[in-house]
Amino acid sequence: MGLNETTKHMRDTLSRVCSDLEKAAAGNKAAAQRVRTGTIKLEKTAKNFRRESINAEKSGTFPKRPSQQKKSSNKASKPQMKASKAKTSSKPAARPNKPQPNKRPANKASARK
Repeated sequence: MGLNETTKHMRDTLSRVCSDLEKAAAGNKAAAQRVRTGTIKLEKTAKNFRRESINAEKSGTFPKRPSQQKKSSNKASKPQMKASKAKTSSKPAARPNKPQPNKRPANKASARK
């Protein structure tokens, strides 16, 4: 299978699993079984996609997007942008959450009397 065929197969399988998942959530037992088997098929297809994707990147048949090439040249400007955003933030620093004390449930023996 080629990379494009594998991608198409993944999309089809995922869409079938998503539609059956909604039915299973409503209580349809047959749909729940189809979801379980579909996720196994999806897992196998995903492994195949990863293998084909890595091979395509190594062989050069997986084209790079132009935006990826531009990002590599602007590495120096990104940290400066982040620093300026941090200075202009008007929100106060977030406080760490305090741990809540453990509350014990009421004694069941006293509730029965």
